[in-house]
Amino acid sequence: MAAVKKLRWLGPAAIALGLLPLAKMAAELGLDRLGANPIEAVLNRLGFWTLTLLTLSLAATPAHEILGLSWPIRLRRTLGLLAFAYGALHLSWYVGIDKFFDLAGIARDVVKRKFITVGFIALVLLVPLAVTSTDRWVRRLGYKRWKRLHRLVYAAAILGVVHFLWRVKADHTEPLLFAAALGTLLAARVAVWARARLAKSRPRSPPARARPAA
Repeated sequence: MAAVKKLRWLGPAAIALGLLPLAKMAAELGLDRLGANPIEAVLNRLGFWTLTLLTLSLAATPAHEILGLSWPIRLRRTLGLLAFAYGALHLSWYVGIDKFFDLAGIARDVVKRKFITVGFIALVLLVPLAVTSTDRWVRRLGYKRWKRLHRLVYAAAILGVVHFLWRVKADHTEPLLFAAALGTLLAARVAVWARARLAKSRPRSPPARARPAA
């Protein structure tokens, strides 16, 4: 109980650190320090931080299962919700600022430009995960069904990386780094799953019989 109380600061600290990039963007936008195309600069940064926070949230479970660290699990939900918030801002900036609510133009983009289609699907997949992130929803759905639903986060992350890769025209270093990080995390989850299945398939040794007293 004392250990839990000591870790209560992790959530607020994660929220504060997670909002720092947003505050920095707002300050630089107000000071006109985002270059010749500030609209595109903000759009790119929001997308970058969406993927960064989503990847960090996915690292929590392997860190616990492989390294034995418990504190990242306490941050998983917070990081996931921050990732969704940045993703929602990314879409809102595109719709409201970049396209100025030109719904016909947005619809054409979603249909014709595959990186926008993929990014839109990725964000849609995150919506039910954000909605059902509370303990109340875990109880309502049951842990097993809730856990199956939240595996959609991997599909959303993969689509997010594809969105980033297809959107970048020249230097693919950053999206490839995200792809490598995501691939490593997925491999770690598969390794843990395989180890658990192997442990279950092994025949259990019969319990030792007690020797009769002399």
